[in-house]
Amino acid sequence: MSFSIPIAFAQKFRDDVIMLSQQRESRLEMCVRDDPDNLQGKAGYFDRIGAVEAQENTSRHSDTPINPTPHSRRRIILRDFDWFDLIDKKDMRRLLIAGQLPARYTENAVWAMNRKKDDLIIAAAVGPAYSMDEDDGATAIPLPSSQLVGVDIGGAGSGLNLEKLLQAKERIDGSDVDEDEERFAAVSAKQVTNLFNTTEIKSADFNTVKALAEGKIDTFMGFKFKRTERLTVDGNGDRQCLFWAKNAIGLAKGQEIESDIGPRRDKRNSTQVGVDFSMDATRVEDEKMVVVAARES
Repeated sequence: MSFSIPIAFAQKFRDDVIMLSQQRESRLEMCVRDDPDNLQGKAGYFDRIGAVEAQENTSRHSDTPINPTPHSRRRIILRDFDWFDLIDKKDMRRLLIAGQLPARYTENAVWAMNRKKDDLIIAAAVGPAYSMDEDDGATAIPLPSSQLVGVDIGGAGSGLNLEKLLQAKERIDGSDVDEDEERFAAVSAKQVTNLFNTTEIKSADFNTVKALAEGKIDTFMGFKFKRTERLTVDGNGDRQCLFWAKNAIGLAKGQEIESDIGPRRDKRNSTQVGVDFSMDATRVEDEKMVVVAARES
């Protein structure tokens, strides 16, 4: 319950609500694979087929060879998130902004849910994925060390630099990831500053950064950059920047964001505002994900 709501009683001179600065939309949802159908039940799977090799035929009328196709799957289990708050009926009589509150509360909660989507995607990128065997046994699969770019690349304890970008690109290219698949990079404001101060990027001869003069990075080295302040840090306190091809991460949805506003009879007809959703993310292909360590001190 919002016990701080008396702050907004009618003695205030303003008759509107100021929504404080915050990330409002999910910045990463459109950058990952979205399961096209709502996930039903507790768990779902991303089924995978591995690469095969052609076999040379060196004799006439020989037996047909059988070349087994490798199958594997990654598990995803739905997680439920919700948010509720109450607006007391007595408070509604004292507020100039009373008519706005249910909609504003809902809007604020939806923004929180959008940020939670990004948190799920980031956690899937850097955390373990779960591989399933034929007996439905789960094995935790950490991101391989080959997909990690250390903090000392390009300089001891360095921030995000050109050498690290090249390493990220090389590792994705080296896995023969389809060049037509969209690629993305998630960095924080500090890493954007690092890149602005990189000589090669500031140079007109090397600058492929769209709208650099406007103070924002769009696309560089084939990666479309997304700024987010929600990236995690590793055990050394270094920022974990993400570079990936779109299908590296799968986002499965059991229920999109839904809201509900109505009276609570057990709370003296207070208006209850509620928002909830059900989803989670997993890393589908390790080879399409690279995590780059960047020091911020």
